Amino acid sequence: MSKLGTIGARLYRGEVGYDFIGKRKIWYGLSILITIVAIVGLGVRGLNMGIEFSGGAVFTTPNTSVSASEAQHKAESAAGGHQAVVQKLGGGALRIQISGLDTKQSVPVQEELAKDLNVPVKDVNTQLVGPSWGEQIANKAWLGLGIFMVLVVLYLAVAFEWRMAVAALIALIHDLTITVGIYALVGFEVTPGTVIGLLTILGYSLYDTVVVFDSLKEASKDITKQTRFTYGEIANRSINGTLVRSINTTVVALLPVAGLLFVGGGVLGAGMLNDISLALFVGLAAGAYSSIFIATPLVADLKEREPQMKALAKRVKAKRAAAAAKGEGQEDAQDGAADAEDDDGTAVVGPRRQPASRNRGRGRPSGKRR
Repeated sequence: MSKLGTIGARLYRGEVGYDFIGKRKIWYGLSILITIVAIVGLGVRGLNMGIEFSGGAVFTTPNTSVSASEAQHKAESAAGGHQAVVQKLGGGALRIQISGLDTKQSVPVQEELAKDLNVPVKDVNTQLVGPSWGEQIANKAWLGLGIFMVLVVLYLAVAFEWRMAVAALIALIHDLTITVGIYALVGFEVTPGTVIGLLTILGYSLYDTVVVFDSLKEASKDITKQTRFTYGEIANRSINGTLVRSINTTVVALLPVAGLLFVGGGVLGAGMLNDISLALFVGLAAGAYSSIFIATPLVADLKEREPQMKALAKRVKAKRAAAAAKGEGQEDAQDGAADAEDDDGTAVVGPRRQPASRNRGRGRPSGKRR
């Protein structure tokens, strides 16, 4: 078995682990900081809305030796100061999109571009996009997002419980905010492909969260019938038990997306891939983070406020204090509690280690009669 597989098996059995729940205030603080930066970037710089949302004209030129930066300067000059986005296409062709142009304005701009780029006017293809079409796309995107959120909350509330539904919803909003903020800070164009990428990462983030929730639901069954672990400790075991799986699925998902973003968009210059690949890359990473550091700790916080969970925590603390007074370690106390519960026929929550010797302190029969 590989080293990573061995670690994963030990995490699953509870032999090793990291205290994610105990350090949840650190993760909350880090998430709040990242969210504030994203919101500030969104408020200061705003989103670079694509022509599909703002309306304008798209000019496609034939092969030309003019660079993209030079073509952008010429296009903005020809359009009277309107912002232009230029992408280099295969074979040396250029795709120039200028926001805010109508049919009447596009004709002189087409002629001026042909003159500046030294190409025939008839070879410059022009496509007009009205702002009403972009508004319809935006409204449908918001509608789809709203329906998705409602269905997610309903499903999790029925399949698990309302606390998990609330935690998952907060994690999804967290992922969306960070992704949109990164778009504002980087300045990438927001297109319909970006919307598709956002909806895709929400599904992935939800999948990763449900995996942990399912493990937590199974491990916390009949939790109040034992005194070995608190709810927070069970939640921490669930995170550790699915940690390697979450890392593996995230890395496998990020590799092809990174190829789209850094190789396709950066090295090969296929800028049209950036709109969807950045959303996927940031969203997948944020989704994996939120399922471990946000969603499950939030569930633990909400559950530990329940009276029965507070009572359980007191019983666990009292039993451990009694064991410590007798000179036993925490592990021995937990094993002793587990033995007592086994004798009473009560279910034991989560994996446990067996005591080093079940016959400790007992003499072996000699076989002789006195």
